[in-house]
Amino acid sequence: MTPFTLPFTAARADIDELGHVNNAVWVSWVQTLSVSHWEAVAPPEHQAAHVWVVTRHEIDYRGNVREGETVTGETWVGEPKGARFDRFFRFTGVDGRVRVEGRSTWALLDRHTGRLLRVRPEFAAPFLT
Repeated sequence: MTPFTLPFTAARADIDELGHVNNAVWVSWVQTLSVSHWEAVAPPEHQAAHVWVVTRHEIDYRGNVREGETVTGETWVGEPKGARFDRFFRFTGVDGRVRVEGRSTWALLDRHTGRLLRVRPEFAAPFLT
């Protein structure tokens, strides 16, 4: 399976007092990467009827990113488990070194009722090819 990719460039507002991308910004980038993947791959009818919410983030910080630096975010999903998907992610610098990687768990909800839904094969298929 080929990961979905998206570039991110650290802006001045992303930088913390230590001079590198703040932890909260990394979480925001994971969210942006994940939602962009959903919007790029899921059929419009699935997007209109369903929404994903995070139930857990695990993040390993491997290196720093400073203002003006660009990383490439990559994401892919594992096999669904009931109403949840584990989504894996990695952010790599232009030098090929991984800066941040981890896993998030996402739950599928009915957009209109807010109820948890089992991830049926037709929802998972576009992400597993």
